[in-house]
Amino acid sequence: MKLGYACLNVTLGLKMRTCRIRTVEIEGMKKIKELTLLNLHSVKTILEWNQEHGINFFRVSSDIVPFGSHEILAWDWWRDEDVLTITEEIKQLQQTSHMRLSVHPGQYTIINSPNEKVVKNALRDIEYHNKLLNLMGGTDMVIHVGGVYGDKTKAKNRWVNNYRQLSNDIKKKLILENDHKSFHVQDVLDIHSETGVPICFDIHHHNCNRFEEIEIAKLLDRVVHSWEGVRLPKMHISSGRNSKTDTAHHDYILKGDFDAFIDLLSGRNIDLMFEAKKKELAVLKIKSDLKETQ
Repeated sequence: MKLGYACLNVTLGLKMRTCRIRTVEIEGMKKIKELTLLNLHSVKTILEWNQEHGINFFRVSSDIVPFGSHEILAWDWWRDEDVLTITEEIKQLQQTSHMRLSVHPGQYTIINSPNEKVVKNALRDIEYHNKLLNLMGGTDMVIHVGGVYGDKTKAKNRWVNNYRQLSNDIKKKLILENDHKSFHVQDVLDIHSETGVPICFDIHHHNCNRFEEIEIAKLLDRVVHSWEGVRLPKMHISSGRNSKTDTAHHDYILKGDFDAFIDLLSGRNIDLMFEAKKKELAVLKIKSDLKETQ
């Protein structure tokens, strides 16, 4: 099992650089290229740090290319020689360390919206993330179902119909996650039954938005089965800041939450993404706790 974290590294203090649209209007695409290269070098530095500290699972930030899926972008960044040079170095690092790289498009990437413009923007964002994964050697793109819009069945059907329009290259990477409010694990399994999309099970979202009709062990069997013939299942864990069902994330993963989830897995082999404010420090803390108990 690989333990991973998302986007930023607290120890290194590296953040993704961005700018305002007004800055782009004044300085042009050269400003976006400048920031993109800085961000890519930061990613490489983080991955080198991860390799040194035995962390081989990482979620790459969506903010690498400022306005990467925005209509203002008039630069084929994925063809730029300078970008290709640094992303090839990142891919080599990924391959030598067998590091699993993923992305997680944001809350506005909604392919089940009844609004065609929202869907169009979401598909553009998915294309952007797919290019990032291809250049870096990444494998997983996790998204949520989206909104209910007054009718959950119709909302799920729209997701299925729009999924079927995606390229095969994107379908090979796309993963569907249960959320904390609208679509529980049975909902995403329903969509899997229609599409074959693998399911990323988030235990904290499940605690906040439970499906009680089927015991969790059986649901987990179906989740793991959804990855059959694809790759090792990917799951998420977080601890609530103030309570088990607090949707705000804790700085760390509480040892009790981690142990309970491991017990629930009953020996199933997965890769586990930590969603915690302290990022890599949360991973290192659990690793240290595990060593002390061995």
